[in-house]
Amino acid sequence: MTDDAKPGSDRDLPATPDQEVYLEISRQQDFLELRRRYARFAFPATAAFMVWYITYVICNNWARDFMNTPVIGHINVALVFGLLQFVSTFLIAWLYSRHAARSLDPLSTRIREEFEGRTGR
Repeated sequence: MTDDAKPGSDRDLPATPDQEVYLEISRQQDFLELRRRYARFAFPATAAFMVWYITYVICNNWARDFMNTPVIGHINVALVFGLLQFVSTFLIAWLYSRHAARSLDPLSTRIREEFEGRTGR
Protein backbone atom coordinates (compact mmCIF):
# COMPACT_ATOMS: atom_id res chain seq x y z
CA MET A 1 0.00 0.00 0.00
CA THR A 2 1.32 3.44 -0.88
CA ASP A 3 1.51 6.22 1.68
CA ASP A 4 -1.36 8.15 0.05
CA ALA A 5 -3.70 5.14 -0.14
CA LYS A 6 -5.98 4.85 2.86
CA PRO A 7 -7.56 1.62 4.00
CA GLY A 8 -11.04 1.37 2.54
CA SER A 9 -10.29 3.65 -0.42
CA ASP A 10 -11.29 2.76 -3.97
CA ARG A 11 -7.74 1.64 -4.71
CA ASP A 12 -8.12 -1.25 -2.28
CA LEU A 13 -11.29 -2.55 -3.87
CA PRO A 14 -11.10 -5.19 -6.61
CA ALA A 15 -12.45 -4.22 -10.02
CA THR A 16 -16.14 -5.03 -10.46
CA PRO A 17 -17.23 -7.17 -13.41
CA ASP A 18 -18.70 -4.04 -15.03
CA GLN A 19 -15.36 -2.25 -14.74
CA GLU A 20 -13.52 -5.21 -16.22
CA VAL A 21 -15.92 -5.34 -19.18
CA TYR A 22 -15.57 -1.59 -19.69
CA LEU A 23 -11.77 -1.85 -19.66
CA GLU A 24 -11.89 -4.66 -22.23
CA ILE A 25 -14.28 -2.73 -24.48
CA SER A 26 -12.23 0.46 -24.13
CA ARG A 27 -9.31 -1.33 -25.79
CA GLN A 28 -11.35 -2.51 -28.78
CA GLN A 29 -11.05 -0.93 -32.21
CA ASP A 30 -14.68 0.29 -32.24
CA PHE A 31 -14.20 2.22 -29.00
CA LEU A 32 -10.95 3.76 -30.19
CA GLU A 33 -12.63 4.71 -33.47
CA LEU A 34 -15.51 6.33 -31.58
CA ARG A 35 -13.06 8.44 -29.58
CA ARG A 36 -11.17 9.37 -32.76
CA ARG A 37 -14.37 10.44 -34.56
CA TYR A 38 -15.49 12.51 -31.58
CA ALA A 39 -12.11 14.20 -31.21
CA ARG A 40 -11.86 14.96 -34.94
CA PHE A 41 -15.00 17.07 -34.62
CA ALA A 42 -14.85 18.41 -31.07
CA PHE A 43 -11.31 19.76 -30.96
CA PRO A 44 -11.33 21.70 -34.26
CA ALA A 45 -14.85 23.04 -33.61
CA THR A 46 -13.87 24.16 -30.11
CA ALA A 47 -10.65 25.75 -31.35
CA ALA A 48 -12.42 27.55 -34.19
CA PHE A 49 -15.12 28.88 -31.87
CA MET A 50 -12.59 30.01 -29.28
CA VAL A 51 -10.53 31.86 -31.91
CA TRP A 52 -13.71 33.51 -33.21
CA TYR A 53 -14.86 34.46 -29.69
CA ILE A 54 -11.46 35.75 -28.56
CA THR A 55 -11.16 37.78 -31.77
CA TYR A 56 -14.52 39.36 -30.95
CA VAL A 57 -13.38 40.21 -27.41
CA ILE A 58 -10.04 41.57 -28.59
CA CYS A 59 -11.70 43.73 -31.23
CA ASN A 60 -14.16 45.07 -28.66
CA ASN A 61 -11.29 46.05 -26.39
CA TRP A 62 -8.60 47.25 -28.78
CA ALA A 63 -10.23 47.94 -32.16
CA ARG A 64 -13.03 50.20 -31.04
CA ASP A 65 -12.96 52.35 -34.16
CA PHE A 66 -13.46 49.26 -36.31
CA MET A 67 -16.21 47.89 -34.07
CA ASN A 68 -18.00 51.28 -34.06
CA THR A 69 -18.12 51.33 -37.86
CA PRO A 70 -21.77 51.69 -38.95
CA VAL A 71 -23.09 48.91 -41.17
CA ILE A 72 -26.71 49.98 -41.65
CA GLY A 73 -28.21 52.89 -39.77
CA HIS A 74 -27.45 52.50 -36.05
CA ILE A 75 -26.26 48.91 -36.48
CA ASN A 76 -22.48 48.72 -36.19
CA VAL A 77 -19.87 46.00 -36.66
CA ALA A 78 -19.85 45.19 -32.92
CA LEU A 79 -23.57 44.39 -32.94
CA VAL A 80 -23.23 42.25 -36.06
CA PHE A 81 -20.26 40.35 -34.57
CA GLY A 82 -22.14 39.90 -31.30
CA LEU A 83 -25.18 38.45 -33.04
CA LEU A 84 -22.92 36.23 -35.14
CA GLN A 85 -21.67 34.69 -31.88
CA PHE A 86 -25.17 33.29 -31.37
CA VAL A 87 -25.38 32.16 -34.98
CA SER A 88 -22.03 30.37 -34.75
CA THR A 89 -23.04 28.69 -31.49
CA PHE A 90 -26.25 27.32 -33.02
CA LEU A 91 -24.40 26.34 -36.19
CA ILE A 92 -21.81 24.34 -34.25
CA ALA A 93 -24.57 22.67 -32.21
CA TRP A 94 -26.44 21.73 -35.39
CA LEU A 95 -23.26 20.45 -37.09
CA TYR A 96 -22.40 18.39 -34.01
CA SER A 97 -25.90 16.94 -33.87
CA ARG A 98 -25.64 15.92 -37.51
CA HIS A 99 -22.12 14.52 -37.01
CA ALA A 100 -23.21 12.56 -33.94
CA ALA A 101 -26.25 11.09 -35.69
CA ARG A 102 -24.21 9.96 -38.69
CA SER A 103 -20.83 9.03 -37.23
CA LEU A 104 -21.05 8.57 -33.48
CA ASP A 105 -24.49 7.20 -32.61
CA PRO A 106 -24.35 3.99 -34.70
CA LEU A 107 -20.95 3.07 -33.29
CA SER A 108 -21.81 4.04 -29.71
CA THR A 109 -25.04 2.02 -29.93
CA ARG A 110 -23.06 -1.09 -30.91
CA ILE A 111 -20.62 -0.53 -28.04
CA ARG A 112 -23.43 0.09 -25.54
CA GLU A 113 -25.30 -3.03 -26.67
CA GLU A 114 -22.15 -5.11 -26.28
CA PHE A 115 -21.58 -3.71 -22.78
CA GLU A 116 -25.18 -4.34 -21.79
CA GLY A 117 -25.08 -7.85 -23.22
CA ARG A 118 -21.88 -8.73 -21.40
CA THR A 119 -22.95 -7.22 -18.07
CA GLY A 120 -26.54 -8.48 -18.17
CA ARG A 121 -28.16 -5.05 -18.02
